[in-house]
Amino acid sequence: PRPSMKHIITVILAFAFTAASAQRVGGSCEGCEAVFEYGSKKLTSIDTLPDFKEPGPKLEISGTIYQSDGKTPAKGVILYIYHTDQKGVYPQKGNETGWAKRHGYLRGWIKTNADGKYKFYTLRPASYPNSRAPQHIHPVVKEPNRNEYYIDEYLFADDPFLDEKEKEKENQQQRGGSGIITLTKKQDGTWVGKRDIILGMNIPDY
Repeated sequence: PRPSMKHIITVILAFAFTAASAQRVGGSCEGCEAVFEYGSKKLTSIDTLPDFKEPGPKLEISGTIYQSDGKTPAKGVILYIYHTDQKGVYPQKGNETGWAKRHGYLRGWIKTNADGKYKFYTLRPASYPNSRAPQHIHPVVKEPNRNEYYIDEYLFADDPFLDEKEKEKENQQQRGGSGIITLTKKQDGTWVGKRDIILGMNIPDY
């Protein structure tokens, strides 16, 4: 039987609603789809990156991801991170697929718990070789009902290259809030930092 006009209108409205709800936020984001490359890994609120047991300055970074009101903990948010190794390069083993060919294997995926908490362990990355680029960790977030988008990089307040580049500090977009963290040292030698993230903060089209 031919569809009724009412059915056709319902389908059109449903399509329009789906298109509107699928509006992308955050602007262009090359490589952000790597947030989905965790495969069969069961995501929890804590992750340890592959380099943590290797020689180098150990990092423990934690915080809370909040909804856009800055108060309500955000549950089920995936945080994807990747960074350079102790030589300042994105290391590869040779069998990489997808965005690992660019991001290397020093990658992690965390999914916030009911309290919005997250934590990851890794080594402090080095600057790019023969550069004065500040050390940094790239983050991408994926909310349950929105597309993935990037937020400000994790930067370190004591990084001498960051101090040299006052312009670098000024140019931070504050996407998700400030990414500049202050580190303190635990008795076991691990450097500890805290960064809270506010979803949608300074994110275009949010």
